[in-house]
This record gives sequence, structure tokens and C-alpha cells, in this order.
Amino acid sequence: MNWRKRIALMSVFMISIVLCAACKKNVGTPEDNANVSESEDDGEEKTEEVYKIGFSAIDMENPYYITLEGAVRDELEDSDYKLITKDPGTDAKQQEKQIQEMIDEGICAIILSPVDWEKIMPSLEKLKEAGIKIINIDTQVKDMSYVDAYIGSDNYNAGVICGEDLIEKSPDGGKVAILECPTQNSINERITGFEETLSMAEKGFEVVAREDTKGEFEKALAAAEKILEEHPDITAIMCGNDQIAVGAKTAANIAGLDEILIYGVDGSPDIKKELKKSETQIAGTAAQSPISMGKTAAEITLSILNDESYEKETYEEVFMIDKDNVEMYGVDGWQ
Repeated sequence: MNWRKRIALMSVFMISIVLCAACKKNVGTPEDNANVSESEDDGEEKTEEVYKIGFSAIDMENPYYITLEGAVRDELEDSDYKLITKDPGTDAKQQEKQIQEMIDEGICAIILSPVDWEKIMPSLEKLKEAGIKIINIDTQVKDMSYVDAYIGSDNYNAGVICGEDLIEKSPDGGKVAILECPTQNSINERITGFEETLSMAEKGFEVVAREDTKGEFEKALAAAEKILEEHPDITAIMCGNDQIAVGAKTAANIAGLDEILIYGVDGSPDIKKELKKSETQIAGTAAQSPISMGKTAAEITLSILNDESYEKETYEEVFMIDKDNVEMYGVDGWQ
């Protein structure tokens, strides 16, 4: 065999080793591994292979994402997969860094909700290059051709049902403010559904202000205070999620505006508690279920990794929770 053939064979051999090792947890000493089995024959300890799945959501201080991650973890509990969770804290650069860390740690798949649906692109490319399965959850990435599956709520309809409720409560129209987050496509779709519903109704609603809140309570509070100072006669505020809605409500309390109508999206326990009060500015929330979404995401991830059939896109239903039906869903947890 000549030297060129020897080099070619050695290259193929090395590539095979890398591909086989890419998705495994290190299988060195027992101290390095979570699961250890003991041989019945010689009493020597042997390590079981443990495969890793990454989890990266927008903000792990947000109760919604905490619940989502918990549902994924519970579903994976009895499997051979270990969940590795990192918190980017609404920082796109931090999310990119953490995803690279998970690639280096040898994840097989990642369940991913992008901080910024455009800035996530370099990470998607690296994940694809590493052969890692991408399960996009809750809010879509800009280029969906990179993902193996998507699980989310019908976000457009979440905006629609908030718009319909506002039309019913304020049939003569009025001034409207919007607290949004353009880097998160889930919120973009909610706002679009809301605005298009008001526009088609032709009831005289006017959007007089809109602010980017980054999806965060503190920024929502500051933005709402500014809007209410400039437009104290505002009829309603549409918020991209429930955290934003809590910020808007706090601003309305500070301004002493009791009649304003505030809408959120999520169906969080905090908002449901507000709806139980006799007096609150919260008109309703388009509810989704992070528990159901997380469970579905975990099931689909396992199906992908086990080479089983699965749904490429899954959309969970949304529904309005308001004062009239909040008792049905309880206030102590997520639906």
C-alpha cells in the first residue's frame, strides 16, 4: 500500500472517531460521570453513556421560561439524556457564548428560544456544522431552515383575541399604546394580530405610542410611565407578554389611572392573581401553556434523536383568561 492510501485511510479513521464521540458525555472515571454501573463478573465499575441536551431560553429569571425548562426536565427525567441549562439573561452575545460552551461540552441537541431572532444566526450555523439537532421553542429564529422542529403557541391569534376583547369592552374606540420587543418574533406576531384586528374592525382605535421594552419588567415600567405622562387619556395598552403587562400596570398605579385596559400574553400566575381582584387595570391575558409546550418539546427532541417520526411544526392553542373565567384556571401555577 503506498503512502497516499495510508494517509487517506488514517484520515477516514480519525473522522469516524470524532463523529462517534460528538454526542457522548465523557466516559472516563466514575467521578466524571453521573451514571455508573458495576460489572457482575469482575466487580469493576463501568460507566454508562449519558447524552446531553442543551436548553437556552431568553431569560431564566422569567417565571414562564423557568416553568418551560422544568417541564422539559421532568419529561427527560427517565431518559438517558441529561439537560444542560444556561441563562443568557436577555443578552444575545451571552447566548452566543453559552451555546458555544454547550457545543464544546458535546450536546446532541439544543432546545432553543432566541434572545434575538436575527443575531442567533451565527450560533445556528455553528450548531449545524457540529451536527447538533436544533429544536426551536416559543419564539422563532429568523431563518427556520436551520431548525429541525419548532414548538410554539399561536402567537398571532393571541393578539387577535386581545384585540377582540378590547373592541368588545371599548366599542367606541380610543387611543392605544403598544409595549413590544422587535427582536422576539413571538411578540411581533402577537402585536401584529392585535393591530390588524383593531384595523379591520374600523372602530376608531388609534395607536398613539409604542416602545421597545426588550420584554423586561423594568424597561416596560419606564416606557409605560413615559407614555402615560404624554397620553393620560389613553384607553388601552397592549403588552407583548405578562411581565411587560405587570410593568404597565405598575405605571398606571403610579399615575393614578384606574380605568385603563391592559392586556398581556402568557397566562402567568401573577396576572391571574390580578384578575381575581375586584379592581385592577388588567383586562385579560391571552394564555398559553409552558408546561404543555415543554413536554411536547422534550418528546419531539427524543423522537428526533431516536430517529423516530415527529411533527416538524407544532402550534399550541391560546385562549383568553379574564375576570369571568380565571377561577377555572387557578392562580397558584401555570395552566
